[in-house]
Amino acid sequence: MLNIVAVLLALYGVVCVLLYFFQEKLLFLPEKLPPAHVFTFDNKVEELSIRTHDNEILNGLRFKANDEKGLIFYLHGNAGSLDSWGEVATTYMALNYDVFLLDYRGYGKSSGTIRSEQQLYDDVQAAYDVMKKQYPEDKIIVLGYSIGSGPAAWLASKNKPGMLILQAPYYSMTDLVKRKFPVIPSFLLRYKFPTCQYIASCNMPVIIFHGDRDEVIYHGSSEKLAKECKTVDQFITLKGQGHNGMTDNPEYKSALARLLP
Repeated sequence: MLNIVAVLLALYGVVCVLLYFFQEKLLFLPEKLPPAHVFTFDNKVEELSIRTHDNEILNGLRFKANDEKGLIFYLHGNAGSLDSWGEVATTYMALNYDVFLLDYRGYGKSSGTIRSEQQLYDDVQAAYDVMKKQYPEDKIIVLGYSIGSGPAAWLASKNKPGMLILQAPYYSMTDLVKRKFPVIPSFLLRYKFPTCQYIASCNMPVIIFHGDRDEVIYHGSSEKLAKECKTVDQFITLKGQGHNGMTDNPEYKSALARLLP
């Protein structure tokens, strides 16, 4: 019996070590695109290259609306690339907003690899600084989906966009891992993404959307986040909505049309 316990403890230790050193492989699931890849979307789109502080190049797409009211600065989820994420632009362009989407390091045509939480924040800020030169900041709406909700909340807390929208956000990555994998010690997590702390520092209007059938990030995450928000902020539950496909949800589109300035 003691030998069995010893083996199990050893295996547990190995798993913990692997988790600590290979978190990026678990969190980020990028699709790589060749440098010569040509994006083919029905909407008018401009490809942008953004240089980071350490000279990596991030790939971005800006979709232009016919009668632009402002910009949706969109931070996408943990899988894929702009080749698929670009499809979300149609929903916001229909409301007369330009849309900017960024591929994180190692995604799509962006160079480098994600190595730390702060590095990801710095990259997002670099892209935001480019957009601030082209749009009044109060006309920029920061929007984060899933893994992008933490960086979006961080970005909004450090800047002054006109609005923050979070789709299927987590309270923090620590909270999410505790719920899904309670045997994993929190101190092993190098990516904590404390959305709850950042959202409490956001002075702009905040809108949270979450599906009540989300199978990836539990709906209670947003319920807890809502308690950190201002009384004027809004939390909208989408009935029957899972984790994916929120942008095409009719209730979501209706709420956007009502709430966007």
